[in-house]
Amino acid sequence: MTSSMTDGRRADSARRRERVLKALDVMLRGDGDITVSGLARAARVDRSFLYRHRDLLERVHAAASTPPEEGRIAAVSRASLQADLANALERNKRLASRVRQLEKRLSQTLGEAAWTESGLGAPADIDELQRRITMLEQELANTRSQLEERNDDLDAAWAANRELTRALNQGR
Repeated sequence: MTSSMTDGRRADSARRRERVLKALDVMLRGDGDITVSGLARAARVDRSFLYRHRDLLERVHAAASTPPEEGRIAAVSRASLQADLANALERNKRLASRVRQLEKRLSQTLGEAAWTESGLGAPADIDELQRRITMLEQELANTRSQLEERNDDLDAAWAANRELTRALNQGR
């Protein structure tokens, strides 16, 4: 390259640099969020220009992380918005889970109520009925046991009666 071309490129770079510094100063006085893309747009330069000039990029990052001056309302930073979004998404997940849990409980309750009202469901006093069934089954088992004992006694009495009748008949 010739020296005039080099000088022209240097002058163009200096003009761009001056535009970036002026745009950064304006952004610092404003309430907006300071970003590389926003600064490049305001200074009418490519973002790559800022990335090639590390000193300008460091100024942008320092300005973006600098707290607002006393008495000024803090600008919302990208990091705070991302944190708010992450918190909102997590809260949304918890609420969605709670809604599913409540919907399931409501469905079960409504299903049980419909089943009971239809007359197809078990009566409300099913435990009492179960106890009554158990008691009656026990009584039935006891009665069967007594019946078997009496049948055995009756069979023994008949056998004794047959023996006595046979003995009487043979003795004549």
